[in-house]
Amino acid sequence: MRIALGLSYRGAAYLGWQSQPSGKAVQDHLEAALRRFVGEGVRTVCAGRTDAAVHALQQVVHFDSPVERAPFSWVRGVNSFLPPDIAVLWAQAVAEDFHAQKSAISRRYRYVLLASAVRPAVLESLVGWTHARLDLERMRAAARILIGRHDFSAFRASQCQARSPVKTLHEIEISCQGNTWNFDFHANAFLHHMVRNIMGCLIAVGSGAQDTEWLQNVLMARLRSLAAPTFMPDGLYFLGPHYPVEFGLPEPARALPVLLA
Repeated sequence: MRIALGLSYRGAAYLGWQSQPSGKAVQDHLEAALRRFVGEGVRTVCAGRTDAAVHALQQVVHFDSPVERAPFSWVRGVNSFLPPDIAVLWAQAVAEDFHAQKSAISRRYRYVLLASAVRPAVLESLVGWTHARLDLERMRAAARILIGRHDFSAFRASQCQARSPVKTLHEIEISCQGNTWNFDFHANAFLHHMVRNIMGCLIAVGSGAQDTEWLQNVLMARLRSLAAPTFMPDGLYFLGPHYPVEFGLPEPARALPVLLA
């Protein structure tokens, strides 16, 4: 029986999604909880691997279960074995051809940024931070350059395992309320560090350190060395994947908790 789970986690304490020899990844904790609940080991596949310290509002995973359980039992049972900063949101039996990663048609991320002279304290690890003053229209103009189907090699980590650097970036929405900025990214798929590398470039343009023509040149050159440094993982949230409607799975989250909204 193939099961899909919706998962939420605060990533600050973990070395990303993918299993690590140290056992300090989200996947390690989820599979340990599933083993205790099911009674034997199962291997999970996720919709999108998140980096160390990156959060998720609705990560989706699938696995093949040797036992049958009601959906509410998967939620309550697995959660009883998970640490408090990881939680199963929902569970659903799916067709055998469902694949959490390959069946997804797009994915969404949000970066929450505090632009302030003083670093965050209460929201430490939950928001990114810059002391620069940012120009909204400059960043929106820069973001428009990246929309569409492009080779995003300039925004790709050297350890990225994606077969192709060509992705379709559907949308970047940027908004600001007070000194809190929201950057929403929607693409068919993302490369390793792609959002964080774009964030570094958008902040460089928004602060006046670079202009929009520079970002166009970075994109066209396809050289990581020409782009801005990778921005901090704090403040990055995987909102979740979109799937074809026939799978009947919940849509990605579109709103953050009120404290961060």
